[in-house]
Amino acid sequence: MKTIRQIPHAVITKKGERAAEGGHPWVYDAEVEALFPSFEGTEITDGGLIDVLTEKGKYIGTGFYNSHSKIRIRLISRNANDRFDESFWERKLRYAWEYRKTVMGGADSPDLKCCRVIFGEADGFPGLTVDRFSEILVTQTLSLGIEQRKDIIFPLLVKILREDGQDIRAIYERNDVAIRKLEGMEEGKGFYPLAGETVPDYYETTITENGVQYLVDFKEGQKTGFFLDQKYNRLAVARLAKGKRVLDCFTHTGSFALNAAMGGAEHVRAVDISESAIQMARENARRNHLEDRMSFVAENVFDLLPQMMESHDPDDQFDFIILDPPAFTKSRKTVDSASRGYKEINLRAMKLLPRGGYLATASCSHFMREDLFIKMLESAARDAGRELRQIEVRQQAPDHPILWNVPETNYLKFFLFQVV
Repeated sequence: MKTIRQIPHAVITKKGERAAEGGHPWVYDAEVEALFPSFEGTEITDGGLIDVLTEKGKYIGTGFYNSHSKIRIRLISRNANDRFDESFWERKLRYAWEYRKTVMGGADSPDLKCCRVIFGEADGFPGLTVDRFSEILVTQTLSLGIEQRKDIIFPLLVKILREDGQDIRAIYERNDVAIRKLEGMEEGKGFYPLAGETVPDYYETTITENGVQYLVDFKEGQKTGFFLDQKYNRLAVARLAKGKRVLDCFTHTGSFALNAAMGGAEHVRAVDISESAIQMARENARRNHLEDRMSFVAENVFDLLPQMMESHDPDDQFDFIILDPPAFTKSRKTVDSASRGYKEINLRAMKLLPRGGYLATASCSHFMREDLFIKMLESAARDAGRELRQIEVRQQAPDHPILWNVPETNYLKFFLFQVV
């Protein structure tokens, strides 16, 4: 029987009921039929807790309410007897950490020192990302409900990791994202103050992933500072790279390029439009003593690939091309134009490769569904006069778990082909 508690409740539509009972944690604004305080004197507040009921009064779950957001309610529990106190959050944090220890190779695995510790809805923390880079935890909070409870959640997380023998020095918040405004929150970034502790006087740290060392700029780097989701996909590239001339497009700070070089590539050229990213990639190559087999170019890939197709310079000939672009679409409305962008770079890469060459190609956009990505690749191969021999199809690393009832958690597509 449901515990009586002083929490307001929302009645949702049949459509919202179907989605929620199907396991999706979001209730959209149009799916809220009515709002009621459960007891005299209670208020429905932004960021506050609210019970979700069907039209017939059946309890579905409890979540954070926010009148500023199109996602009006984000569910955090489906247990009518849950008490949303400190022990509730500690239990959820321990569950998430135990999962990471299992899927990332155990408590002593070096992979635990650079992994995603909290992956939002997939871990029951809506809108919260926590990435670990050695001694620094980097957070991004995109829901008001979590923002209001971070003074409970963040210290608990540090306590749990330290109790498990993990060296955690500080938490850095990367809340410099415009989407926070849609939730009624301000943008900003900086160290989170842990009680009685001083914050570091640096904004870069070093991680080791797949045996490759990286300098991570957690203050100015993209997202939280480094993309952890391709960890094991980079290993798959390294296995194919030995003796090959590799072109890594959209290299960011050089992760795929460095893995290819570490895997024994003859030469790797890393390309990114950002000069600062290229400088970081160059520094990462130096740290790993790979600079003699790598070169770096700050240029737009969309301009560079056509130039290389016209080039007769032997240095512009490659037998392995990696395409790992940023998300070309962040909404359903722009999927068609994104598909054209993906097709352009994949078509040019296929034409640039000799027959028998290798192609790694990815999309990190949830809206570019796998079926659409495959359709695009088929069209590109047909127009290039090439056939694709599939080697592997991969997704994000398991520290970014996919919930089958939450399609938004399934976002990364990664294909390895031989082009014939």
